[in-house]
Amino acid sequence: MNTQDQIEKFKQLKYELTRFMMIYKFALEEIETKIEILKQEFQMLHDYSPIEHTKSRIKSPESIMNKMLRKNSEVSLPAIKASIKDIAGLRITCSFISDIYQVSAMLQKQDDLKVLGVKDYIKNPKPNGYQSLHLLVEVPVFLSDCQEHVCVEVQIRTIAMDFWASLEHKIFYKYSQSVPEHLTRELKNAADKAYELDLQMERLHREIKEIKDAQGDDTDVELRRIIINNQQFNLPANFIKLLGE
Repeated sequence: MNTQDQIEKFKQLKYELTRFMMIYKFALEEIETKIEILKQEFQMLHDYSPIEHTKSRIKSPESIMNKMLRKNSEVSLPAIKASIKDIAGLRITCSFISDIYQVSAMLQKQDDLKVLGVKDYIKNPKPNGYQSLHLLVEVPVFLSDCQEHVCVEVQIRTIAMDFWASLEHKIFYKYSQSVPEHLTRELKNAADKAYELDLQMERLHREIKEIKDAQGDDTDVELRRIIINNQQFNLPANFIKLLGE
């Protein structure tokens, strides 16, 4: 193969890999848009959102290659798509444990998302104490010449769970040896404490909500206005009367 042929082959491979990575980027953007809509809906209608924030990532080509080599799998784009389901990942951080299941239910009800799998590491934590709810969803991505169905892994966890997982990752980042048993126990103990804090905060949240609901502190002024995208609209009394009729 001469030099020009090699260049053309490399260009074709680069084009195919760029297109491959691109569809995962678009799939993440589709999911992030859905989450943002849910977040704004709850904020506008209920003055509270179960979603604190989100973070997305796409595996690098190097990470993808290393994972395929560890699996002793063929390194080709079709094989990668079939074998690795977490190339695109989205982490949703919620305030409370109940919020996790509420967000999960809302996503699973969306007709254009196909749920391929659910792993509940909250009800069934990993041995090291890791907790999170994992959804594997298939997202339709419409391109100029075709439609692609792309897998995205969605992890939903509380702030406390995310705190524990993030620090656990930093502590053991690039540590390839087995973790000493006493450190494993401490790590699990820290996860248990984080879960206890989640339960306590959930109880406090529920009790405060019950008190607020019982007080019924909505004023006449608050009832006669709505806020959309930081723009305030006053509701004329006649308009409300006509809608009621």
